[in-house]
Amino acid sequence: MRVISGKCKGRHLQAVPGMSTRPTTDKVKEAIFNMIGPYFSGGVGLDLFGGSGGLGIEALSRGLDLVIFVDYDAKAVKTIKKNVAACGLQDQAEIYRNDAERALKAIVKRGLCFHVIFLDPPYKEQKLPSLLSFIDAHHLLEKDGVVVAEHAAEIHLPEQVGGLYKWKQETYGITAVSIYRYTDEEKGE
Repeated sequence: MRVISGKCKGRHLQAVPGMSTRPTTDKVKEAIFNMIGPYFSGGVGLDLFGGSGGLGIEALSRGLDLVIFVDYDAKAVKTIKKNVAACGLQDQAEIYRNDAERALKAIVKRGLCFHVIFLDPPYKEQKLPSLLSFIDAHHLLEKDGVVVAEHAAEIHLPEQVGGLYKWKQETYGITAVSIYRYTDEEKGE
């Protein structure tokens, strides 16, 4: 696992020890950023099921100003901290050990809004429709932002959740990526 592009290009990232997390492959990561970027001119990101931190670190390397990483697994949080430090991105990262729902509620209290939200929950615990609904209901996504949902290929997510619609979807073997954004009507165009 490595950082594919940007200011940290080529840096190797550690995987979370054990079998509790499944890192996004470099092939899938590259495809995601080709769809949503590939580069950013600032903005804030949220990596809600951080794992090793690969998606959020890639986003920082490609130009986001700040990424908030959240994972419930203590080993994952420790790995994110190591990977962020190895890339010299400590000043651009906030890292928390928390479950997704509680983290989102804390984010609402802080009044934050994101340019990119990465949702890569364990495939066995698919909560994506309810997470998308919460993100939409609490306006956690900027009007021109995207939500990147990684899931098992056999899972079919809804075409629309509130004001968010499925903009793109691609499948890579056993992994699928669905990207949501606001409809033009929601953006006020």
